[in-house]
Amino acid sequence: MTDKKQILMLATALCFAAAPAFAQQSHAHGGAGGAGGSHGAAMSNGAADHGSSDSSAKGASSSPTTLLTNNTRLDNNLTTKLQSKGLLPAGTDLKDACAGFKNLGQCVAAIHVSHNLKVPFACMKADMTGAAPAAGATCPAGTGSSQLSLGKSIQALEPSADSKTASKTATKQADADIKEAQTTS
Repeated sequence: MTDKKQILMLATALCFAAAPAFAQQSHAHGGAGGAGGSHGAAMSNGAADHGSSDSSAKGASSSPTTLLTNNTRLDNNLTTKLQSKGLLPAGTDLKDACAGFKNLGQCVAAIHVSHNLKVPFACMKADMTGAAPAAGATCPAGTGSSQLSLGKSIQALEPSADSKTASKTATKQADADIKEAQTTS
């Protein structure tokens, strides 16, 4: 009986010893894959991967609204950048536009897809957040009925588009915009 107890205690100790190493390993590979497949580093954690002095480890779990509220420089720079490209209408609050998204990169990628494919952003946002489309938005029936990835949202709203390519392009554009907004003084 004592031998079984010792084996059980040893096995338990080994499990606890291996758990931190496993957790560190899974986070060391970026964590971006869990945020929607092909999304890049900025997709998973907004500012944390790009060296912003205002970001912290908790940035990875922050909503875009929280991240932008806590990092006004990023909010101002990114809003200005998106407006200058004609992606975000003047006077639009980026925090409001990104409310409900899992992370900042996902929101900015949706803004790019909306512009690139000429799909209403309200419809993209509804599909990706699982919320009803904004009042007045003309979206296909069923839009916002479930939370979809960027690629699935593209398939639902613009079936003739190559969703994989469109998603990859928008993700790269979003990553570049966020990175540039963080380095702009």
